[in-house]
Order: sequence, then C-alpha cells, then structure tokens
Amino acid sequence: MPISTISYGPLKAADDMDAQYCVHTAVVRGAEALPVTVEVSMSGGLPGMTIVGMPDAAVLDARSRVRCALRSCGFSLPRLHVTINLAPGELRKTGTGFDLPILVATLAATGQIPHAGIDGCLFVGELALDGSVEGVRGLVAYAMFAKRESLALVSAPSVSIPLSVRDVVRPVRSISQLRGGVTHLGSAAVISNSFDNVQSPASREQRLDYIDVIDQEVAKRAFVIAAAGGHGLLMVGPPGSGKTMLAKRMPTILPPLSDEEQVETLLIYSVAGVSTNEAATSRQRPFRAPHHSVSLAGMVGGGRPVLPGEISLAHRGVLFLDELPEFSPSVLQALRQPLEDKEVRIVRVDGTYRFPCDFQLVAAANPCPCGYLGDPGHQCRCTPAQIERYKGRIGGPLMDRIDLVVCVARPRERRVIEGMTGLSSQQMSEQVMDAREFSAWRKKHTAVPEVAKNPIQAAQFDHEALATLESMARRKAFGGRAIARVSYVARTVADISKRERVNHDDVMEACSFRVM
Repeated sequence: MPISTISYGPLKAADDMDAQYCVHTAVVRGAEALPVTVEVSMSGGLPGMTIVGMPDAAVLDARSRVRCALRSCGFSLPRLHVTINLAPGELRKTGTGFDLPILVATLAATGQIPHAGIDGCLFVGELALDGSVEGVRGLVAYAMFAKRESLALVSAPSVSIPLSVRDVVRPVRSISQLRGGVTHLGSAAVISNSFDNVQSPASREQRLDYIDVIDQEVAKRAFVIAAAGGHGLLMVGPPGSGKTMLAKRMPTILPPLSDEEQVETLLIYSVAGVSTNEAATSRQRPFRAPHHSVSLAGMVGGGRPVLPGEISLAHRGVLFLDELPEFSPSVLQALRQPLEDKEVRIVRVDGTYRFPCDFQLVAAANPCPCGYLGDPGHQCRCTPAQIERYKGRIGGPLMDRIDLVVCVARPRERRVIEGMTGLSSQQMSEQVMDAREFSAWRKKHTAVPEVAKNPIQAAQFDHEALATLESMARRKAFGGRAIARVSYVARTVADISKRERVNHDDVMEACSFRVM
C-alpha cells in the first residue's frame, strides 16, 4: 500500500474502548527497505496482545519486550486486548525493528504521548527491557528509504549513517524521550561532530605498504595493471612467497571510495549486520578474505533471513580467495555470473532478493598439492595426475574470467636479509591514478567509431598490435572471451604508459600474464 494513501492519526478518542492508531515503519528486503504500516487497535475482551500480518518469531517476541519497556519507563498498558496488524499482510515481517513502532502506536492510541509529528516519522528500533532503544540491522537502508519518502527516521543513534542521509535521523536512546512527543527530538546532523570524531580502527594500526614486500617487482607490476583496469588476478607460487602480503595491500593502491560508493558500501554492511564503524570513517575500499571452507550461502548470500554474502560485502572493493583450489567447486562456479553481471540475484519462494557485487577478484594458489612444483629449492613429489586434478578444481570457466595470472617465486634470500626495497604503495598508487585519469581523458577526447562495438576496435590497436594479438591467440588457443580480456589488459598497459594506441609491447605483456 503506498504511503501517501494511508491515513495516520487517532481514529477515535484515546479513552474510547476501540482506540486505534497507525505509524510508519519498514522492513529490509534484500538491499532495500519496503514500507510497512503498524496498526494498533484497542478492544474489549481478555487483556493481551496479538500480532498479525505474517510476523516471524522475532516480531512475535516484541510482545514481551514492549510490555516490560512500558513498565520500566512509567507507561501503562491498558487492561484491554491490543491487536497489532502489520500491513501489507502478504509481506513477511522479520527482525526486531518493529518493537519501537509497535510501542509508539500503542502509546499514541492510549493518549500517553502527543500525536504531533508522528505521521511524519519512520520508527525503527529494538527495545531493551529497561526501555532503551537499540540499533537494528539495515539502519542505512531505513535512512535512505526515509529520505526518499520525506520522513524522519526515529531510531537509535549510529555512526554508520552516511552524511548524505544523516539529516533525516532523529536519535532516541530511550522511550522516556518520547514522553514529550517526537517534535522535540534532535537531528543527527546536529550531533554529527560526535560521529565524525570517532577514530577509525584502520588509522590506529600500522598502515600496510607494498614497500614491505621484497623482491616481487613483477607481481607488483601485475597489481598495478589490475588496479588500473579493474582486472581479476591470480597469483601462483609456493608457500611463503608473499602472495597473501601482496593481496592484503591492494586496497592501498586503489582510489578512495567516492561519496556514492561509500553509501553503497555502508548500505551492504548495514543490511548484513556487519560493523560499519571503519567504513563510516574511512574511504578505503573493502577487503574481504573468506576462508576456503565458506559455504555457498556465505559466499553469494542466502539463509533465513536472506543476507548478502562475501561477494556483496566486497562490493566496490577486493575479494581475496587464498588457496583457491581448496574452495568447493560449486562455490567457485557460483562466482561466474556475479563477475559478469555485477549483481547477485537470490530467488526464494517469497520473491527475488538482489544484492550488488561489483568487486575485484584476487586469488592465490599453489602450483600443486604440495606447493613446490617448479621451486628450485624443494622437490615436488606430486604425480602428474594429482597436479592436473588440483588445477582442475578451479575450473576452466572461472579461469577464463581471470585476466591476469602471475607467478610469484620465493624471494631471494640475500634481498630479504639485506632488506632491499622496491616500489611503495604511494608510487604504485600514483601509477594507478595516472592510468585511470589518462583512460578517462582518452575516452573523452579520442574519437571511436559508433560501429566499434567489439573491445579490440574500442581499444584502438595499431596494425602491428593486431597482428601480434592474432598470432598469440592462435598459438595459445584463446577463446572469444580470452581474446577480449587480453585486449582489455593490453589497453590498460597502454594507459599506464599514456599511449593512445595499443602497440606490440602492450599485447605481449598482456599475453605474458594470461597463461598459467
């Protein structure tokens, strides 16, 4: 039912036997909030409280929490039968955020709080037994919905609310603050200074830097290319070669989150119920590294209620899969469509849930089960069949979607002992930013024919580069997707060098990072 068609306010006098009242609230479904109306009616009969409208167990438990909160803060619950309807009835209601709207509607229906301003508010919050208001999962989604519907969000204060929607929040810590009505509640924008002064956990820790990674300049070059063009990357090397160190430092060379991207990140983390304090005070891109035992629902999303998975928590950031062949094949193959669509759709009986998942895939693997294939310092004891079976766990379709494959050898002992350094994160970040700026300039100022729909024409190869690409594709048996992805990488290499046209060297470097 559209909000604009709902009539809010007391339908009868508070001292009548059949006093009624309605307030706004919402329920999180996927990555958005949907409107819900809480209707409270007082009638004769045995004293008690009935909740209808497809509530789950957490919503039904609100009866006990509301009753205790009322008593703790000096309010009274009349000895009447209270019927609470959560409309629309066909939408399943989940979570504990209905506690506060149920209580407000009950107090308004019984005349214990003023009615002024209630119809312009969206109430969301869980109640403690002492009457304090707690935050709930999806608070950012509620704030965005309230902003869109020109409502004020009355809920617990939170540092995770983005600045763009913080002006609609009316923080309430206890239901005792409602005794004088909702019109006197202060805006979160007024107390935003206390939110913004929260120190990010990342700023208290030593900042990661690529300068700590010794003797891996080829791998660093691959990371610069991947960061500049948004390419997927796989590192193959023996244990102890520094693959995890390389991956963990990738967010330090990526551009910071924009305002819009930060809101998207906060929204996903809020819906998932994950702490967003660091994301609220830092613009560094997310970095997620799930264990290889993660389930399919944990990776792509699911469960009851349906929550976003690791690929959505890595939205606008990096998803790092260490020990890639150890992941379940079904989990790995489930990544194929999200990598292409930048969105995951989870279909359930009650509808389809959509979560964004525009992430950058970085993975690491050993060359064989024992990890020492090709390592001159160790002998590999794996049979050819074991090696092929180990590599086959990744799957050809997923490998076809990974743009860069780089071999990471063990660093030389002398360089580690002497502490020799190479490129730092700042130097690599400057290369990435220059490449992205040049790419934006090139797309704006370089005329590309409208008929140039394939990536090779759009990338603007010179004649020698085209001949090289054709020759390498024939020798390495590249498929159509592989050819397109090699052209993407070659275009990124040219952007790093600030060349308008892709040349032979760009194609050769892109092909060198293609074959495992």
